[in-house]
Formats: sequence, structure tokens, C-alpha cells
Amino acid sequence: MPAAPYDSFVPHVVAMLGNMKAWLDKAAAQGDETVMLNARLAPDMHPLPRQIQMASDGAKGAAARMIGDDAPAMPDTENSFAELKDRCDKTIAYLRSFDPASFNAGAQREIVLTFPNGAGIKFDTAERFLNGFALPNFYFHATATYAILRQQGAELGKADFLMHLAPFMFAPPAST
Repeated sequence: MPAAPYDSFVPHVVAMLGNMKAWLDKAAAQGDETVMLNARLAPDMHPLPRQIQMASDGAKGAAARMIGDDAPAMPDTENSFAELKDRCDKTIAYLRSFDPASFNAGAQREIVLTFPNGAGIKFDTAERFLNGFALPNFYFHATATYAILRQQGAELGKADFLMHLAPFMFAPPAST
């Protein structure tokens, strides 16, 4: 049986936003924050702060669309790791404010996205929007954040990317 939209979206996004905050802490202890804030993976990609802002915007925008509401505005003015972590905290708080039943009730809602250039995408159901666009888009920006920090020398590994799984980790059985 497929997971309910809330269960397939909110807990995963909240966990990754928490991971992103931890990456910033680790990076701050290992490198020059100012340099990292201006870093980007390629000349035509956004720098680190914009990647986190876009992950935040995508997460809160998707959740708001599920209930047919507008997401809270968050101006893109973050200029430090502390401010970026605060934005993650605000996004997490917003996502946690949703009642799962209300969120899931919007699963069959049509979602139409219009981009700044006028192009758009129409999804016949919000569930298809979440799985086909919102989650991949969120993880794109989370992965870009991780990659920028790695590129700038932060000692991050796969365990950091998946640190939200730590509570479920177990040691292999002892060999006899």
C-alpha cells in the first residue's frame, strides 16, 4: 500500500533540513564561512545560500499547495550560516504545523505551477506533484548544498547526508 502524501513528504523533508543544518555546523568548524557562502558548483548555478533558500521555498510551497493555501513569505536575505539554519528551523516548524489528515485531503487536488518565465507544469493530482516534482526538486537543492560544502573542503560523507537514519542504525551480529 502506498504511503499517504504527508508520510511520503513531510518527515523526509524535515529530516533533510535537519541534516542540512548539521552540515553547516560541520562546515563552519572546518572552513571559511564567507568563502563557502559565495561558492557555487558551476558558473550558471546559484551559490550556497540560494540553494538552501530554494530547498526551503520548495518544501513550504509544496506543503501549502497540498492544502490550497499560500506558504509564508521568507525574504531571501540570509548572509550567514546562522541565518540559513534559522531559515531551516522556520521551514521545519511550518511543515510540522500541518495536520496529516488535512495535508492528505489535498492529494487529488490539481496543481498548476507557473514559472517566472511564463512556462509551467500542470499536475492532475497533488500526489503526482509531490512525487514527480516537489521531492526531486527539494533533493536537487539539498544535494547541491551538500556538494558545494564538500567542494569547499567540508569533511562531509554519505553518513552526513543520511544522518537522519542514525536512530535506526544497528551493529552487525557478532560472529561466533
